[in-house]
Amino acid sequence: MMDSKKTRIPKMWEASIPILVLLVSMVVGTVYMNLEPHVPLIISCVATAIVAFWCGNSWECIIIGALDSIRSAVEALLIIMCVGMLIGSWVWAGTMPAMVYYGLDMISPGAFLVVGAVLCAIVGVATGSSWTASGTVGVALMGVAMGLGVPAPIAAGMVISGAYLGDKLSPLSDSTNVAAAAAGTPLYEHVSAMMTTTIPSFVISLIIYGIVGLIIIDTDGYDAALAVGIQETILKNFYIAPWIMLPVLVVIFGAIKRIPAIPSLLLAAFIGCVIAIIAQGATLQEMLAALQYGYEADTGNEIADKLLNRGGIDSMMWTISLIMFALAYGGMLEKCGFVETLMGGIVKRVNSTGGLVMATIITGIICDIILTDQYLAIMIPSRLFREEYDKRGLSRSFLSRTTEDGATLWSPMIPWNGCGAYQSATLGVSNWAFMPFSFMNLINPLLAIVITYLGLGIKYKEYDGKQGRSLKEAKKSKKEELLRTMKK
Repeated sequence: MMDSKKTRIPKMWEASIPILVLLVSMVVGTVYMNLEPHVPLIISCVATAIVAFWCGNSWECIIIGALDSIRSAVEALLIIMCVGMLIGSWVWAGTMPAMVYYGLDMISPGAFLVVGAVLCAIVGVATGSSWTASGTVGVALMGVAMGLGVPAPIAAGMVISGAYLGDKLSPLSDSTNVAAAAAGTPLYEHVSAMMTTTIPSFVISLIIYGIVGLIIIDTDGYDAALAVGIQETILKNFYIAPWIMLPVLVVIFGAIKRIPAIPSLLLAAFIGCVIAIIAQGATLQEMLAALQYGYEADTGNEIADKLLNRGGIDSMMWTISLIMFALAYGGMLEKCGFVETLMGGIVKRVNSTGGLVMATIITGIICDIILTDQYLAIMIPSRLFREEYDKRGLSRSFLSRTTEDGATLWSPMIPWNGCGAYQSATLGVSNWAFMPFSFMNLINPLLAIVITYLGLGIKYKEYDGKQGRSLKEAKKSKKEELLRTMKK
């Protein structure tokens, strides 16, 4: 073990090496060599460890950074495996096919994107999880999109928009609770503050989805024969009835009763297995195999097969391994001082409230990219900018809102980010493909920056009411106090 006294914070050029290695290896590996992102991430981990060792960090310190980061996400990794089992059991039970079958009857192509985004948002709010929203109703909507002739990237972008709107506003959401805790603000104040940017962004997104839906109809994107073919294939291979969708109610019930995600998902998967045995004639062995390997079908309908052949624990191992390497990389950067070097100078360059909001959002997005973890991307901007928000008399809920406007909403956009890896694997569409159509996630950060520069939606600290001061008077007093402090 090296002498801890020799440990130092990396210099800027040293801290930049792991970032450059990540970007170069990802571009060369995934774009030019058509490789999966796992090996580039491992190469980046090695580069980070070498530079950290060069800066005096012991191997124990480096590996602790990696392991602590992975350990913090163990529950999320278990949830991913539970979602894999749930999808496998829901397909075998006919729950997922039934959702697609009825959805093709109930949703028209023109209204699909708007209705789908709202449904995903409702499930996201109810469950507190964008992952659950996309892994359940989101997967079903991807199947409906196939039948309606809606391009998969557009449908996936719609699912992401709705799911992350729901996740962002749900008091049950992990990211929402982390953002509130990191900024030091009460949970419901944080949720209330987010309404200022999140609701207008979602409304704008729905308008755009409505226009896109009309364009699809105008360009004859809807092939009725395609939808009928999928429905006929489903009826040939599954017993379909409304009660088959009972597992969906289990997930909703779990959300209402605030049952933790893992037991709720396992219960829904178990009920799916029971229904598969009763309604579809599956054997116990087939159900156990479906939980492990997913559902396997050869219906003769290529699109139906693509919809039905999914699920199982094994299908999530690619995602889990990617998330673990990504977390290890981000954990080492955080533990060994790389983040402090890379991000610390940003604070000094902020000279306005609008610039502060922009810096907070951009920092969160950068952390999504280089630290590959949503929670780190939320916590680090909160830690870096908290004092600056306090100096300007801004509310901590304004800080927590701003961190979510950037870090939370951009996490599914990055292929090597844990959220991005999960969403791509679950929806079957690459992150780069659905990114341009995730309107909510793209609009919200921009809207937050613009309205702040316009002086709108800024939240200041509530004062203690000295001499019955109004909030306006308190703001003026705080400004004068800041000026006096600066002169000193």
